[in-house]
Amino acid sequence: MGFLDIKNATKSYGAVKVLYETDISVEEGEFLVLVGPSGCGKSTLLNMIAGLEDVTSGDIAIKGRSMIGVKPAERNIAMVFQSYALYPNMTVRGNISFGMEMHGIAKPERERKIGEVAELLQIQPLLDRKPGQLSGGQRQRVAMGRALTRDPDVFLFDEPLSNLDAKLRVDMRTEIKKLHQKLGTTIVYVTHDQIEALTLSTRIAVMYGGYVQQLGTPKEVYDNPANMFVAGFMGSPSMNLFPARVTNHDGTIAAEVRLSDGTQARLPFASGTMAAHEGREIVLGIRPEAITDRDGADRNSSAIHIVEAPVELTEPAGSDTFVATNMGGKDITARFRADVQVKAGDRFPFAINMEKAVAFDPKTEARIA
Repeated sequence: MGFLDIKNATKSYGAVKVLYETDISVEEGEFLVLVGPSGCGKSTLLNMIAGLEDVTSGDIAIKGRSMIGVKPAERNIAMVFQSYALYPNMTVRGNISFGMEMHGIAKPERERKIGEVAELLQIQPLLDRKPGQLSGGQRQRVAMGRALTRDPDVFLFDEPLSNLDAKLRVDMRTEIKKLHQKLGTTIVYVTHDQIEALTLSTRIAVMYGGYVQQLGTPKEVYDNPANMFVAGFMGSPSMNLFPARVTNHDGTIAAEVRLSDGTQARLPFASGTMAAHEGREIVLGIRPEAITDRDGADRNSSAIHIVEAPVELTEPAGSDTFVATNMGGKDITARFRADVQVKAGDRFPFAINMEKAVAFDPKTEARIA
């Protein structure tokens, strides 16, 4: 039993089912991120934990106590919203204090907690300002400060950074991660941003179509995606997915891939697990960082294979250069070193690390190796 247990929970609106049987057990101090595209059910699940949505079937329990029928105010949870939900007519001090006043906490204790969270979040100079005088990042800190004074069992974050600009999102990600490491609180965090999911979480639940597609650590989800949706959704740029055929030449099992110039490339698999699939059509998955220039390839890998292929496009990106080619009729993105001299129209050697390759069934989209 975990600290927060979601047991076979579903949600329906009339005949429309938006969340299918969901089982997640969250340990105390974990940082669980629910990630997926709009409409996948992640915010619905968060609202069910908060008590803002009823559970159609199944159960949600916190510290072994079922939350079915328990009002949101009685769940000892704190929620940080996308919109911050600050009272515009109150000062920062008033916003942070308001919830404590409603729970009958004495003024000296309120002042002590305000001082603690203001120092923790570095918002002491802002306490007498109103929300309209604050930047987006400052408002988000105030919303977090208000939640922190509750000392809740579980923190719930509903896309808290989506209204911030790109640089501020990165800064606030760092602040939230530091906060979690310092306080050791249990957090459930909803986002559609897979970079947020990978950088913040101790575990990720990737959701799509009302189902949890995969639940695991960031490394598990990134390196060993359960299906093609997870492979394509997690990572930036996303995993390259292209058709191939499993062949056997003199005992070497390889993925045979057609290039844009009509030639065939053979990519031997790093292990013998694909021998059982000889002759089968598959979808091969390889991340951009596993397709690079020859000198940039992983020197610790014994499964680097060179494929000469036409370069279709180059995109300098500061520390890297992204290079596009085509395999199996699909556009492929490779991550080269920034100083590699390569241009569109070249026929260039791509170094492919087959230790990092995964294979999927093109019909079911499930991973087969």
